[in-house]
Amino acid sequence: MGIIFQIVGLIIGFVLLIKGADVFVEASVSIAKALRIPSIVVGLTIVAIGTSLPELVVSVSAVVSGSRAMAAGNVVGSNIFNIVLVVGACAVVRPIGVALKEIRRDFLVALAAAVALAIVRLVSDGTIPRGMSLAFVIALVFYMVALVERALKTRTASPSLDEEALANTPKKPLPISILFAVLGAGVIVLGGQITVSTAMDLALTVGISQRVAGLTILAVGTSLPELVTSLVACKKGESDIAIGNVFGSNIFNILGVLGVTGIITPIFVDLHMMFDLGVLIVGSLVFLAFAFTDKKVSRLEGGVMVLFYLTYLVLLAF
Repeated sequence: MGIIFQIVGLIIGFVLLIKGADVFVEASVSIAKALRIPSIVVGLTIVAIGTSLPELVVSVSAVVSGSRAMAAGNVVGSNIFNIVLVVGACAVVRPIGVALKEIRRDFLVALAAAVALAIVRLVSDGTIPRGMSLAFVIALVFYMVALVERALKTRTASPSLDEEALANTPKKPLPISILFAVLGAGVIVLGGQITVSTAMDLALTVGISQRVAGLTILAVGTSLPELVTSLVACKKGESDIAIGNVFGSNIFNILGVLGVTGIITPIFVDLHMMFDLGVLIVGSLVFLAFAFTDKKVSRLEGGVMVLFYLTYLVLLAF
C-alpha cells in the first residue's frame, strides 16, 4: 500500500507541475507585454527564479539535515538536466530558435559560474567556504542589476516593436497577471516538493550515495518545473522564455542556491563531482555549437542532447 500511495503522490505532483507551469508561463508573457520587457528577460528573471525555488528549498533542507554533499549534487545535477535534457526535449517537440546576441552574456555567466565552482573544488579540500558562498550571492546581485538595466535599455530602444507586440496580444490587467504568476509559481513549488518527497521515499531502499541521490532523484525532481515550464513555453511558441528559463535557472542555482545554502552551512563538493561538473561544461558547449548552426537547435540536435543525458545517467549508474 505504501508504494501505491507514493505513486499516487508522484502523479499529483506531476499534475500540479504541469498546471502551475501553464498558468505561470501565460502570466509571465502577459507581464512582459504589459511592461514592454522582452520575453528573454522575463525568462531569465521571473520564470528562472520561480522554477528554481524547489532547488533552493531542497538544498537548504539538505544542509540543515547534515546532507551537505546532497545539496551540491542537487544543484549540479539540476544544471546538467536543464542545459542538456530540457533544451534537448524542447527541441524535439519544436525546433528552438536561439537569439545568440541576446543570450551571449547569460551563457557566459552560466558557464563561468560552473567553471568557478570547479576551480574552487580543485583548490580546496571539498568544503566551499562561507566567503566564497557570499561572493556567489554578490555576483548574482550584480548580474540581476545588469539584467534589469539591459531590459530597460531594450524597452527604450525599441518602443515600436513593443507597441506592435502589445497590439497583437490579449490584454490583461497587470495586477491580475502578477497574481496568476505568483499562484502559478506556488503551485510549481508545491508540485515539485510533493514529487521529490515521494520519489525520495521510493529510493530509500536502494542505498545510493548522497552525491548520486542529489544528481539523479533530487536533481530530476527539482528540475521538473524547468522542464515542464520550458516545454509549455516552446509549445506556445515562446522559445525565448524556454532558453531564458534554462540559463537563468542555471545561474541562479549555482550563484543563488549554492550561495545562500553555503552561507547557512559550508557545502561539501565530492571529488567525484568533478566528473559531473565536466559534463555540465561540455553540455553547455554542445548547446552553443548547435545554436551556431542556423541559430537554432533542430529536432535532430535535440535528440542528440537527450541521448547525451541518458548516456550520462548510464555512466553515473556504473
